[in-house]
Amino acid sequence: MKKANPKVYFIMGVSGCGKSTIGRLLAKELKVPFYDGDDYHSKTNVKKMAGGQPLTDNDRIGWLLRLNEIALSKREEGAIIGCSALKESYRQILDANLQENARWIYLSGSFEDVLNRLNQRKGHFMPAKLLESQFETLEVPKKAIKVSINMAPEEIVNQILGFI
Repeated sequence: MKKANPKVYFIMGVSGCGKSTIGRLLAKELKVPFYDGDDYHSKTNVKKMAGGQPLTDNDRIGWLLRLNEIALSKREEGAIIGCSALKESYRQILDANLQENARWIYLSGSFEDVLNRLNQRKGHFMPAKLLESQFETLEVPKKAIKVSINMAPEEIVNQILGFI
């Protein structure tokens, strides 16, 4: 059965803001698949980030196009895609050709709050020392549901659900 108003929701923000956690919980609530953008980085990009080097726009282009392909393939049924989407130009690539089927959710937090989270995270390729470059790159979205990360994950999801 086709949904009346399917949406692809992009959950964005800097590394460590909770995109994967919130994305999985929201996907469960909406009964749509979740795609973690980290799973679609090339091995070269993962190695670069793990080595403490920020990605360039050129490094990101193939990754952004792949996530857009996923979004386009899921616009009829809906999906949640977690992706940093730090710049407006990246968001334009990600939601290209989706028109009204795309919505943005921005998980917002201070540098200190996110750094504390990153310092507690284990087993992720993104080192905390790259957080500063992410905040420097971040262009806060003008058209997004903005949610503070300073709540329990369930509260964040409930707040998002109140907007959608």
